[in-house]
Amino acid sequence: MIHEVIFTKTSGAGNDFVIVDDMNNVLPVDKSEFARRICSRYFGVGADGLLLLQQSLRADFTMQYYNSDGSYGGMCGNGGRCIARYAFVNGIAPRAMSFEALDFIYQAEILPNAVSLRMKEPLDLKRNVEVDVGQEVHHGFFINTGSPHFVEFVDDVETVEVDRVGRSIRFAPAFSPEGTNANFVQITGNDSIRLRTYERGVEAETLACGTGSVAAGIVSHQLRGLTFPISIHVRSGELLKVSATSSGGKITSPTLEGSAHMIFTGKLLYNDTTKTIVDLMDSSRS
Repeated sequence: MIHEVIFTKTSGAGNDFVIVDDMNNVLPVDKSEFARRICSRYFGVGADGLLLLQQSLRADFTMQYYNSDGSYGGMCGNGGRCIARYAFVNGIAPRAMSFEALDFIYQAEILPNAVSLRMKEPLDLKRNVEVDVGQEVHHGFFINTGSPHFVEFVDDVETVEVDRVGRSIRFAPAFSPEGTNANFVQITGNDSIRLRTYERGVEAETLACGTGSVAAGIVSHQLRGLTFPISIHVRSGELLKVSATSSGGKITSPTLEGSAHMIFTGKLLYNDTTKTIVDLMDSSRS
């Protein structure tokens, strides 16, 4: 069966996504394969992930996130900001909204030049984590901010071979079987850092990572004494801002703020039987 799919390409500080309004649940059943096809940078629209906007009984809508390799993702902070802006622009949700993702209700607000997203409270902070990846041993910290993250402080992020080193950490036995994202942080001030992230599911360095920025910000505050809000200079050149309430060593109400650009809207035809994107000029599609 051939489906006509209307999509919108978006970017959250350089982390790019394809958004599809699936409120009526009309997309192909195999959403994992659909995500892999539409996110392909050579044979599809091209994106780090697919965001599906679906109905919710508890919030304004539900967000489902699939990585570009087709795997079902954890929470995506940059994706959450992008889908919030999409929902507001298209009249699906008010300026201050709530949405459901992975059985948690997130709060988002559309600001004049950014989107603010209230994230989950962090879990499982582990200090002094040693990761042996063969010829190298990496020392850092682990934290879950909706997705699992390993955070390592470095003197200069520009010298880190993020794809090679990040991949080795992502698949390290210490994080088996789910794996982890790998973040490399350079402190640049009392309230600022530079960040590069290798994302699982994308299996490459991305231009920004929302949950990674929250992880890096929280670890930088708790273990290096940086003060909130923390400005995070990501690979795309944009700035993300991470804020939180810190009391007695406990972090609550973490917030991620940054850009959410709607790039363009388009249409494609998807063959659910052959699991391929159909040439729009193919007259035999009917």
